[in-house]
Amino acid sequence: MIKPFLPTGEYGLYPERLRDQFEGVIRRFRSGAQWREMPGEFGLRPTVYGRFRVWRNAGVFTALLEGLIAEAARQGRTDLSLVSVDSTTVRAHHDAAGMLVGKDLMEAAGPEKGVTSSASLR
Repeated sequence: MIKPFLPTGEYGLYPERLRDQFEGVIRRFRSGAQWREMPGEFGLRPTVYGRFRVWRNAGVFTALLEGLIAEAARQGRTDLSLVSVDSTTVRAHHDAAGMLVGKDLMEAAGPEKGVTSSASLR
């Protein structure tokens, strides 16, 4: 299912250990381990890390996620009510603290959009 999303190299077909390298990248992020703790079964650490950097820069992981979501939606297996955003990955600019919101914007957003009256009004 992931093979269509993994790019081929400019000078050849898929490397023999491409799947192992992909599994190594996934394992690294799933476990939270550092790259230097990568078990040898996934290949040499610099190779796996280098493959990750190439894939990251090429947008492979974004395309893979979007492709899997599209396939799940096609099969009717998506439930976006379970989606959440972890605040450790969402950052606001430091100027966003204490932002004043105009009354017209508050009325346009309304409570049905999740905006509460506790926001500062101009």
